[in-house]
Amino acid sequence: MGEFISLIFLLGVVGAVVGAATNYMAIKMLFRPYKPIYFKKWKLPLTPGLIPKRREDLAIQLGKTVTEYLLTPETIKKKFLSKEIRENVLTFAQNKVTQEIFTNEKTINDWIRLAGFTHLPQTVEGKVDELIHVQFHKVKNTLSTKAIRELLPNDLEPVLDQKIDEAVVQILQKGEDYFLSPEGTMTIKNMLDDFLSTKGSFGGMIQMFLGDSTSLVDKVQRELIKFLKAPGTAALLNRIFTTEWEKIKNRPAMDFMNDVNFDTIETSIQSYAKNALALEARLDKTINDYWPQGKDWATNDLLPKMMDKTFIAAEGKIEDVLKRLNLAEVVREQVDSFPIAKLEELVLGIINKELKLITWLGGIIGGLVGIIQALIVFLTN
Repeated sequence: MGEFISLIFLLGVVGAVVGAATNYMAIKMLFRPYKPIYFKKWKLPLTPGLIPKRREDLAIQLGKTVTEYLLTPETIKKKFLSKEIRENVLTFAQNKVTQEIFTNEKTINDWIRLAGFTHLPQTVEGKVDELIHVQFHKVKNTLSTKAIRELLPNDLEPVLDQKIDEAVVQILQKGEDYFLSPEGTMTIKNMLDDFLSTKGSFGGMIQMFLGDSTSLVDKVQRELIKFLKAPGTAALLNRIFTTEWEKIKNRPAMDFMNDVNFDTIETSIQSYAKNALALEARLDKTINDYWPQGKDWATNDLLPKMMDKTFIAAEGKIEDVLKRLNLAEVVREQVDSFPIAKLEELVLGIINKELKLITWLGGIIGGLVGIIQALIVFLTN
């Protein structure tokens, strides 16, 4: 009886050790050895381990699994483009727009500084001064090199030419009205007196015969009116004005602006432009100051429409994007390049308890097999 118990114990222990060792080796051989082992030119069997040996097949299969079952267009639409996600994204965007953009705590100047423009008002004013200076230089150059005729618009020159006739008529009419007025009469009288006084004894003799020059005023006045009303007078003035006007049109505009101080005008315009622009004061206001309805429009109109269009476009492009990403190839490359030691550590770290149980289970089964063998040996002997 003692021999039977010793046999059962011995075979049970041996079976348990063999079973546990076999399972332990089988688990280890899933990963180890990492590389094939060669004895001279002969490769040892079962090297490398199962997973390193079938690593490429595993990577391909994982890539197919990810693209065919995990990251499919339907899955992404369901998980990332659902109505709930849309509402959450819209709410988040509305809150951000309200808190960050349409806020009374940040002026336009703050936004500009945030974008990296620290001296924008001074820069813009400098550009305004430079622009006005350049334009003034061009104007001066144009006035110096081009005749007035070239500067006049094509439709304006005929209009100005026609105004000469009107001007002549107006001048003659004003002249007639003046010489018929008491002031004009007095002017004629004074002119006659001055004329006679400059003629010495001859003028004195005429004044002696005629007495006061008043008697001549009426005659001179009538002759002047006749002269002003004569057709030849209008034609003469028209011809003179037309000739002078043609000369003026052929001269550079700068000939008539020699006394103009362009530097002072330029400085004044620059000052006026900067004062009217008042950029520093304008930028010291918030977006709400310039656009009070902006927040409501952005949150209730713009953002909902943008979100709808964005999600609709995303739904239509998901399949194409996934094809372009070629996730199966990406997963294959990543798995193929993943260190086996790290993969072993990761897997064993997750199922370490289960693997220990498998090892113990192998020992238990091996022990039971040993005991059964001991029984068989005892009974057959």
